[in-house]
Amino acid sequence: MITEILFFLALSVQPDDDTIRLFERIRTGDKKAFKEFYDKNQSALFSFLLSKGLDRGTAEDLIQQAFLIIWEKRKQIDPKKSLRSYLFTTAYNRMLNHFRDRKDTEPEYAYELPSEGVNPEEKAIQSEAIRQMHTVLSEMPERRRSVFEFCYLQGFTHKETAEAMEVSVKTVENHMALALKDLRKALKNFS
Repeated sequence: MITEILFFLALSVQPDDDTIRLFERIRTGDKKAFKEFYDKNQSALFSFLLSKGLDRGTAEDLIQQAFLIIWEKRKQIDPKKSLRSYLFTTAYNRMLNHFRDRKDTEPEYAYELPSEGVNPEEKAIQSEAIRQMHTVLSEMPERRRSVFEFCYLQGFTHKETAEAMEVSVKTVENHMALALKDLRKALKNFS
């Protein structure tokens, strides 16, 4: 069961090899390239923000802000770093600002497993496992949770996550090991 949960969490769009060339086109002001980047990443970013407890309208606003920042700062962004990481970090920071400004809003996780073709007993077990996973994630230190979300939920590599969070790759690896250890321990009864 834990393997199924971690596999489901790992599903996301992986960056392709053309990203560097696409970024170079964006840096030169190519609007078609920017639209292509938007089309490739908007859906994953939207899902990411919804999973953090944002409503659809706020998530859409933050996405527009993040893409606008990318366009406006396209010449200042380091071409050696992942543009996708920069996008997600920008949106994530905007989201944190939103939550800070609206202290009455408490983010909730929205991770779910597919339930089609699952009998009621299995569905109950899955629901309990998801609830337990939410608890573990909400109790993790913010940095560890962020590393886990970038790597597993958004499919970032350890290097991209390190760049996005401005930490070393070793720090990302350590946080991932601790996050997985926490999840395995909490979900050991579901295997």
